[in-house]
Amino acid sequence: MEHVPALDEDLKKTLGPATAKVLAEQLGLHTALDLLHHYPRRYAERGELTSLAELADQIDEHVTVVAQVADARILTFNGGRGKRLEVTITDGSGRLQLVFFGAGVHKPHKDLLPGSRAMFAGKVSKFNHKLQLAHPAYEPLGADASDRDAATAFASQLIPIYPACAKLESWKIAKCVDAVLPSAREAVDPLPPALREGRGLVPLTEALLKIHRPATKADIEDARQRLKWDEAFVLQVALARRRHADAQLPAVPRRPAPGGLLDSFDAKLPFTLTDGQRTVSKEIFDDLATSHPMHRLLQGEVGSGKTMVALRAMLAVVDCGGQAAMLAPTEVLAQQHHRSIVEMMGELAEGGMLGGSDQGTKVVLLTGSMGMPARRQALLDLVTGEAGIVIGTHALIEDKVQFHDLGLVVVDEQHRFGVEQRDALRSKGKQPPHLLVMTATPIPRTVAMTVFGDLETSVLDQLPAGRSPIATHVVPAKDKPHFLARAWERVREEVEKGHQAYVVCPRIGDGEDEPKKKKAAEEDGDKRPPLAVLEIAEQLARGPLAGLSVEVLHGRMDPADKDDVMRRFAAGEVKVLVATTVIEVGVNVPNSTVMVIMDADRFGVSQLHQLRGRVGRGSAPGLCLLVSEMHEASPARARLAAVAATLDGFELSRIDLEQRREGDVLGQAQSGVRSSLRMLAVIEDEEVIAQAREEATRVVAEDLALERLPGLRTALDALLDTEREQYLEKG
Repeated sequence: MEHVPALDEDLKKTLGPATAKVLAEQLGLHTALDLLHHYPRRYAERGELTSLAELADQIDEHVTVVAQVADARILTFNGGRGKRLEVTITDGSGRLQLVFFGAGVHKPHKDLLPGSRAMFAGKVSKFNHKLQLAHPAYEPLGADASDRDAATAFASQLIPIYPACAKLESWKIAKCVDAVLPSAREAVDPLPPALREGRGLVPLTEALLKIHRPATKADIEDARQRLKWDEAFVLQVALARRRHADAQLPAVPRRPAPGGLLDSFDAKLPFTLTDGQRTVSKEIFDDLATSHPMHRLLQGEVGSGKTMVALRAMLAVVDCGGQAAMLAPTEVLAQQHHRSIVEMMGELAEGGMLGGSDQGTKVVLLTGSMGMPARRQALLDLVTGEAGIVIGTHALIEDKVQFHDLGLVVVDEQHRFGVEQRDALRSKGKQPPHLLVMTATPIPRTVAMTVFGDLETSVLDQLPAGRSPIATHVVPAKDKPHFLARAWERVREEVEKGHQAYVVCPRIGDGEDEPKKKKAAEEDGDKRPPLAVLEIAEQLARGPLAGLSVEVLHGRMDPADKDDVMRRFAAGEVKVLVATTVIEVGVNVPNSTVMVIMDADRFGVSQLHQLRGRVGRGSAPGLCLLVSEMHEASPARARLAAVAATLDGFELSRIDLEQRREGDVLGQAQSGVRSSLRMLAVIEDEEVIAQAREEATRVVAEDLALERLPGLRTALDALLDTEREQYLEKG
């Protein structure tokens, strides 16, 4: 009787320690259930039956041919240690060579005798100017081999192609799946039966069998539809339960005091707020006034004034005796936010200091690299309540950071933080503080429902008055080198007008990141290593930008040096800043009018849009030049053309999502979500996600503990385990 592995059984038992080790280390698959959820990436058809004469046009394609063996011979190499079987086949229209190596030569040598006929399936390749099939699958045909039905059935068989790794090819993974496939019968179905039947979805066991071993394309479609629903529904139930739990928590209502800090700040603003800023602020103030914690996602275009909206919310909380904390993903950004908030508030940010306003408060910065005396003072200001506003990095989450009365947490660039990290900061309030999450990466509705499904959403889609348009052009450095020379002339012209420039490169160039970046470049089919900050800065200072003050900024610089460079750039002393993407978010120097992005094809669409948003922040128009050595017909150039064609971040985020892998979309640290979505595509499956959210909300309202749905509870536990595991791994 066949051994049916238990779903949670370690793969060592079924597949042996060596294979199990590779599956665990390379693909993160540990149990039979993990392997059942390692779905084929696509399916190869063995190919329509092809005549040998047509193969020259089908290099790298999977084909199936019916032919007769003309001759077969075994050759040895490596002093007799290596063996190779070469078989020549013919179908009357042409000849083709088949090759088999190593231990794989014996069986075909016995089967493929001269004069015998067979069907052969494999990928056409070229070796020594000759066409060949290496290690083809084959099926000997009997005496009635003229019967093309058998040939057609063989040709139309669907071959699953699995996400593989160097040590385990797709066909070996297929064999591993065969070994655990009988366990699919034990799979516990997470979908409530009424939901499954109402939507005409096949049972889970059937879906798993069909996704791995489909007989027809309709089987694949049935299985995909069902498995997408599993992923969408289980995730939406997790989010619905989180929303439900959050709604039960108590919070201190925070209503701004009339004539207080917020009113004083508004009175000294040198501009009027946009209608969008007013609308979103009202939504936030309404939430802050309730006795349950606010959970709001504020998304807005680059430069739409999110920081202003967040600052007014923080001042409203300080007005009624609370404190507000802003969590930023990098030190450069935390320092930048601190600097710009102190500037915007003026004497209101100097509470308790000489010359400070009576209504003012203290605004402190807390980062991991601060010196001990400054750090000690900041911690003291927080615990005594002296500081109403703190801006910091992950250092804010540490145990020793204590607040007097934390009322609001603002998380900037949420996609860089996991859910638990924002929860860790929220746990520092006496009662759960209100939460405002900001992102400048425009998020299509489906992603918002998937990644931020526990938050209400506000959108700022208007740019403040005084913002200038940004013109974007692609500079084809290889085809038209004079265009690049002109780009540097434009930089010089802008500096001569009194403005400043950014030059962005994908790599630092200090040796530490070389092998990794070089390998990534080669995987992208580009043998040239990415351009580096240190090299480009030196070339510019010696060449086209000689005589201008050129400085560098990157993530591995000493924090004090980074801060010094940013301060001098903001003050206008540094004219050209050559940087990595550390300037991607939040850096605000209105006098910068031009940005040159080197190797622009190595950045994602949203990232280019973010970077571009650093210019045109003042009254002078912005210019962004995307430099690329890629060929005009390449997909990378098409991506750059899309960025140059529109300033609409929502439109670009859609293009971005369509072009990228799903995992990237969901953000490195969005705990659990990444690893749990294998089948669901957040852009294409908008309808499934929206329907799953509705169903999940209804199920949770009726049965919060999911007592009537044990299968769903098991699937949920597995998802949340993944979240916890990932959080621990992130430290």
